[in-house]
Amino acid sequence: MIKCHLSRLMGERKLKISDVARDTGLHRNTITLLYQETANRIELDAVDALCKYFQIPINELFEYVEDNNS
Repeated sequence: MIKCHLSRLMGERKLKISDVARDTGLHRNTITLLYQETANRIELDAVDALCKYFQIPINELFEYVEDNNS
């Protein structure tokens, strides 16, 4: 499974979903789905915008974790 660390990144910087949406131009719903780790898919442009915004490589935003239920 893919884990998204957006909530941790935002928490460390004391950012709200509305802050990230405003600053990146991404839709608030996109940020919310990633924050809650309920997104099924994401546009590469959104990944690019988030990595640029937080000034991080993609592996600090997303992580592959072995799913033991498969």
